[in-house]
Amino acid sequence: AADAVVPLKDPLLNLCIDAKHHKSEPGPEGTLHGQCSPWKDNACCTANTSLEAHRDQSNLYSFNWNHCGVMPPKCKRHFIQDTCLYECSPNLGPWIDQVDSSWRRERILHVPLCKEDCEEWWKDCKDSLTCKENWHKGWN
Repeated sequence: AADAVVPLKDPLLNLCIDAKHHKSEPGPEGTLHGQCSPWKDNACCTANTSLEAHRDQSNLYSFNWNHCGVMPPKCKRHFIQDTCLYECSPNLGPWIDQVDSSWRRERILHVPLCKEDCEEWWKDCKDSLTCKENWHKGWN
């Protein structure tokens, strides 16, 4: 029994991205808001971050979901879910990419999306508009 095999811990899971609003280590958060609640038992986000992810004018990144007219709720829910995944999930290690930025050292890149989720996102947002070509930069 002393030589029993202990499973190795996956170094790419149960860690937080090194970025502006992330905790240094995942852990229980108690109450996470709305669509971020699935991560409450082991989260990289705080309750306040989860609340801000749901606001039209969020303090997270000085971003407004309604930057080009009102974004319909059925469309907005996909973007909020994406924000919750990015801010709260402790299991994004396989997709962490190093960056040199003033507000983050890591980001996620090429995270797979289920075909059904992609098709539903398109269906729910195909009639919505954005006034921005690149959502990653140039917001004043």
